[in-house]
Amino acid sequence: MKIRKAVIPAAGYGTRFLPATKSQPKEMLPIVDKPTIQFIVEEAVASGIEEIIIITSHQKTAIENHFDRSLELEAFLKAKGNDEALELVKDISDLATIYSVRQKEQKGLGHAILCAKSFIGNEPFAILLGDDIVVNGKPATKQLCDIFHQTNASVVGVQEVPISDVSKYGIVKPNNNIDMDNRLSEINDIVEKPKAEAAPSQMAVLGRYILTPEIFPLLETQTPGSGGEIQLTDAIQRLISLQKVYAYNFEGKRYDVGNKLGFLEATVDFALDREDLRDDFQNMLLKKVNLSDK
Repeated sequence: MKIRKAVIPAAGYGTRFLPATKSQPKEMLPIVDKPTIQFIVEEAVASGIEEIIIITSHQKTAIENHFDRSLELEAFLKAKGNDEALELVKDISDLATIYSVRQKEQKGLGHAILCAKSFIGNEPFAILLGDDIVVNGKPATKQLCDIFHQTNASVVGVQEVPISDVSKYGIVKPNNNIDMDNRLSEINDIVEKPKAEAAPSQMAVLGRYILTPEIFPLLETQTPGSGGEIQLTDAIQRLISLQKVYAYNFEGKRYDVGNKLGFLEATVDFALDREDLRDDFQNMLLKKVNLSDK
């Protein structure tokens, strides 16, 4: 079955980016000149997703507005003869069919995904978390879609993280070794934010999933876990006892834009990749580095 729908959770407070996120969603913070959530939506579209639901809160209307038409702005740009900016703005609203639903209480990622139950129905679906931007010729979500079609089973996207970081993620226990040559493995356990000494591996789930709809009854009965929240990882752990779940070591450079250093790294790399910015930006960086060495 084709993966047609995706869920993008975006209801969190973004406390790591306060005070910037006091009055604007962290998902709208720009990498150069594009909001981080637009990178996520573009990945979903490039992976063949047709319909997207964004899980928001009452503070996140800016996200909904961003993907809607802005007739006044379009008219202004047209009157000014700024055709390039006009097409840029119109293209955003034409990316995909995008819906939103509000998570009325902050009860965790699992609860946020449960808010999409009616939208998803009885279909397998993708989840893309907004804190992870992945750069690769083949989108990370598309890689997982292909694995789903190969296995007809849920699959979580993983990459290896340092042992010092395993307590930040859901960590999988694969049936066989996962590396650059053997990227796929069935998993027999997954643990949310384990201590380093208790981690079953260093393969962390990094913000990309394809799940079957059987996850929803499990989320409905899931008891609070780490942080007192309904954890998606805990529901996936229960799903493993009902059906096969795979881990796939997806290809691509991942930026953790949910923390400040990762956000800054993404900003620098994306700016250096832009033909209209590369030379001037690189010269600016070199001047600053040379000054700091003196």
